[in-house]
Parts: sequence; structure tokens; C-alpha cells
Amino acid sequence: MTFEYKDIVVAVDGSSTAEVAFNKAIDIANRNDAKLILAHVVDTRAFATVEAYDRSLAIRAEQYATDLLNNYQEKAEKAGVTNVVVDIEYGSPKVKIAKDVAPKYKADLIICGATGLNAMERFFIGSVSEHITRYASCDVLVVRPDSEGESQD
Repeated sequence: MTFEYKDIVVAVDGSSTAEVAFNKAIDIANRNDAKLILAHVVDTRAFATVEAYDRSLAIRAEQYATDLLNNYQEKAEKAGVTNVVVDIEYGSPKVKIAKDVAPKYKADLIICGATGLNAMERFFIGSVSEHITRYASCDVLVVRPDSEGESQD
């Protein structure tokens, strides 16, 4: 029996590891003739305090997310993916991807990059990919960096 993925969420943040995850997502989407949902979460926790001093930070973060997703959408379409959706969310990336984005699109696969956090940071705050793996209700593919020496961001 062959299983096909039909609704694939790929979490992208502009890091080199996310780029590797995105490229794998294109391959899987093309092989399965699947919808590719490009998801980026603007981590509002990261700039909540700073925004009191710099109100333009939220605007810049949203523009970065829009530009990033438009760029990924163009690449995916050029690579042959016919059904591409972009989704910008706000909040905690590790919560939003697994608990909001994937269920919204009835995703059957989430693809994300592995984190570059060291063991101590993972102990205190937990990695995004670990949280997605633990709480997603669908399959999760955690992608490691290329063997060509790309660093984990």
C-alpha cells in the first residue's frame, strides 16, 4: 500500500536549515502532487519588550515574513509545485505550527529544520522542532543541515 501526502506544511524562517527543509518539501510535494503550505511565525515574544522603544519593529518583522514567503512561493512554483499557500502567524513558532497552522490546513505532514540550539538552551526552552514533533497530530519530518557543511541556525 502506498501512502501519499496531500497537505504539507513547511516551517520557514530564513535560516539555512529551513532552506534545506523547504527544498525537501518541494520534492515531496511534487512527488505527491500535494498542496504546499509555506508557514512563517513572527515570534511576538521576541520583540514584545523592544517594541515599547521601537514601534516599527512589528512592521519590519511582518515585511520580512511577507518577503520571505513570497520568495519561497516563487521558488516552489518555478520548481513545479502547482498549489502553494502562504501563511503568516503571530506568536510562539513551536506552538503555532503544531497546534494552529497544521490543523487549519488539515496537514498530513509538517516539515521543519532541526534547531541549532545547544543542549543547555534546549533544556531550558525546548526546541521548535522537538515541540512540533511532540504535539503535532500528523507526521513530522525534521530535516538536518546538508552534509556540505551548512551550519544549524
